[in-house]
Amino acid sequence: MVTAGAGGLGLVVARALVGEGATVFVCDIDERAVADLPSAVEGAPVDVTDPDAVAAWLDPITASGVDLLVNNAGTAGPTKPLEEITPDEWRRCLAVGLDSQFNCTRRVIPAMKRQQSGAIVNISSTAGIMGMPYRAPYVAAKFGVVGLTKTLAMELGRHGIRVNAIAPGAITGERMDRVIAAHAEAEGLPTEEIGSLYAEGTSMGTFVDPQEIADMVVFLASSRGKRVSGQVISVDGHTETLYPRTLRPDRQKNG
Repeated sequence: MVTAGAGGLGLVVARALVGEGATVFVCDIDERAVADLPSAVEGAPVDVTDPDAVAAWLDPITASGVDLLVNNAGTAGPTKPLEEITPDEWRRCLAVGLDSQFNCTRRVIPAMKRQQSGAIVNISSTAGIMGMPYRAPYVAAKFGVVGLTKTLAMELGRHGIRVNAIAPGAITGERMDRVIAAHAEAEGLPTEEIGSLYAEGTSMGTFVDPQEIADMVVFLASSRGKRVSGQVISVDGHTETLYPRTLRPDRQKNG
């Protein structure tokens, strides 16, 4: 199962799993995207912040067993100073980014315990390791994902269940374009400059392709990762700083 799997990173992950021979179920809040899913992926419109909706989706599937849950759902949340963030904005961001993982994981654990096997992959972020200005609720949610991952690995390891988190860097795509645009507005800088700063914050000076995240999901779900649990694995070109204020002198194109 892949949450938020009808578009973006979630759909790339779903396609990668289908390519490995998995039977894949996804959910997404975007009903139109669910209707347009490829035939190899079975989808359902679900709001993962609603525990009852999650149960109605997952319980019939897990009744016959489940090998993998990918908690991918998330939202960028507001981009502004903390004092300007409303309580509703705060709660919504944490509900989508953290509560959803609680809602979904608790529904698959009984089935995984019965079969004494399973893998759970939670999507966090490099922001969930380092922090990031003007993104307080998003960062709080992603730090929470790391804590949840490590705790569940401890709880579930003796049942043959592995729990890991992936911390992507800046992923190419429409969602990252929106994040950069919001950050540019908050800083009063051109979007092109903000995009360059994000890339220059990594040792490899690059963004991440969604397929690279999907490849890590496949590895963690496979027998090759059978002794990997409780880990937060960054796929990010090595993030040195999430938001550098200036380009490094040795990387500046001019001067």
